[in-house]
Amino acid sequence: MPSPTGLEIAVIVPCFNEAAAIGKVVADFRAALPTATIYVYDNASTDDTAEVAAAAGAEIRRELRRGKGNVVRRMFQDVEADIYVMVDGDDTYDASVAPQLVQRLLDDDLDMVVGRRIETHQAAYRAGHRFGNALLTGLVRWLFGANIEDMLSGYRVFSKRFVKSFPSSSREFEIETELTVHAMQMRMAVAEMATNYKERPPGSSSKLRTLRDGVRILLAITNLVRNERPLLFFSLVGLVLAAVAVALGIPVVLEYLDTGLVPRFPTAILCTGLVIIAFLSVATGLILDLVAHVRRETKRLAYLAYPSPRASQRTR
Repeated sequence: MPSPTGLEIAVIVPCFNEAAAIGKVVADFRAALPTATIYVYDNASTDDTAEVAAAAGAEIRRELRRGKGNVVRRMFQDVEADIYVMVDGDDTYDASVAPQLVQRLLDDDLDMVVGRRIETHQAAYRAGHRFGNALLTGLVRWLFGANIEDMLSGYRVFSKRFVKSFPSSSREFEIETELTVHAMQMRMAVAEMATNYKERPPGSSSKLRTLRDGVRILLAITNLVRNERPLLFFSLVGLVLAAVAVALGIPVVLEYLDTGLVPRFPTAILCTGLVIIAFLSVATGLILDLVAHVRRETKRLAYLAYPSPRASQRTR
């Protein structure tokens, strides 16, 4: 059913073993966004997540491939709406601010609004998670020019053109990083709004593992730099190889200048090979940068195939 703005709003909730929390999440978002359709995507849970969500009034769908990235990709493919509110099913986010997030998207004609987490309980945000989020967010801000402070937030509002132009490849918790980089590479209009973040209810446990998932996200950032900014990536590789070649080659050159001989012939060959590979790496980056540019233009066309949130509202 359309909202008072005339737009279809979908609340999409990826879930795995959240029977202790999902009923309240659905009820809270039904109260906050009474005209929205709430979709709970059960990710092969082994508890009663689907049954509890259905009893609370959600529409239940399933994704059997484990991993949040797989669920988000499926949700984006299947659900048709004008505005998408994505939230985790663990009852840690504040549903009451959802109308404000949606209104901010419409008022400023944005493509993504991120709910920046503000802790209301000491136990809500573990120190390792806080440090990892700050580190990884800072890295993405530096590499991609992201103007977001809480890159790993699971509470976001999207326009339809964001969702339908998003080519996801993540399987796990790297999905938030991929969402942020997609917005930055497409030069989309995004914003953040502070939202309360509380601890999980009793009986609910976090699926995030600080070290394991931190490494996964770091690898995802590396892959995104390679795919989206190949000139930077391969130039850095070439620079490292050239630096190694220079470090190994200086003694060889100095000895040659002093004696006229090259007794370390294998080292000289190695240095020559490293310099050649360094130049090839930069050349590879130049070629792949052109390919990446074509890919961005293709995604841009898919993005422009849908109207902005404000334009969608005017046509209703």
